[in-house]
Amino acid sequence: MKHQLIDIPKITDPRGNLAVIEGGTIPFKACRVYYLYDVPSDSHRGGHAHKQCESLLIALSGSFTVRLYDGKSWQNILLNKPDKGLLIPTMLWRELEDFSSGAVCLSIASHDFDEEDYIRELSEFELLASS
Repeated sequence: MKHQLIDIPKITDPRGNLAVIEGGTIPFKACRVYYLYDVPSDSHRGGHAHKQCESLLIALSGSFTVRLYDGKSWQNILLNKPDKGLLIPTMLWRELEDFSSGAVCLSIASHDFDEEDYIRELSEFELLASS
């Protein structure tokens, strides 16, 4: 798998921490930012892959599990720290689950929303990933 956990630079201060994403923190220009919140613990989000869009997921609050699939094997990654981000390149299937109470998932994407970029059927993804 080509995903990567990255450290997000932070400034520690007695008044609280400040995390900063700028310049070369991520390997793409941020074109879209959105966040998931109030997700019931038994719900699943994601369930797709992207052809061109890369993304960075951060647990701003609480925790959740990201399941990644490259067409051959699955890997589970727990996100639970606001100074750690999961870089997800193109052509990786992602599913988000096990949201804790109060969890907030921030997503920073390399492209604006484009339905044509999504692969929403796992069987279609597996065919494309194997070619």
